[in-house]
Amino acid sequence: NEDRSLTVQVPAGVDDGATLRVQAGGAAALRGGIPGDLYVHLRVKRDARFERSGNDLVTTLHVSFAQAAIGTSIALETLDGPSDIAIPAGTQSGKVIRVAGLGTHRLRARGRGDLLVQIAVDTPTKLSKEEDDLLRRLAELRGEDVSPPDQGFLSRLRSKVN
Repeated sequence: NEDRSLTVQVPAGVDDGATLRVQAGGAAALRGGIPGDLYVHLRVKRDARFERSGNDLVTTLHVSFAQAAIGTSIALETLDGPSDIAIPAGTQSGKVIRVAGLGTHRLRARGRGDLLVQIAVDTPTKLSKEEDDLLRRLAELRGEDVSPPDQGFLSRLRSKVN
């Protein structure tokens, strides 16, 4: 028995848990016979930016209310480097934008899967006075009710006394 290093070619597109067989890469047989096969069990390192769904990659892109409403183009980091993602006007939170050919390689086939970009519209939690006024004006123009939420019995009582 001896320890030795082998270089194993891992094909593009393999998934976690795949097993590769290296012919004659295992232990030598008795009396100088042909070595057995070596089986390599693969663990694919996860990427914090993407989830894998077959050959497709899934990611979430956070956009502001204004970007979603008006539309924009945002540079998103992909496996191939930055790629501009078009956000159409009126995009709703949860919409999935498919970008063809930016997923993982297909195993033993040509081409690649797609990149699925799930949009998350972020609602601001703190507004300046000017921002609040602008949003209220927008709501008025759209005919939307923006009365303050009911804040409970004591708040209503205080407002009646003042």
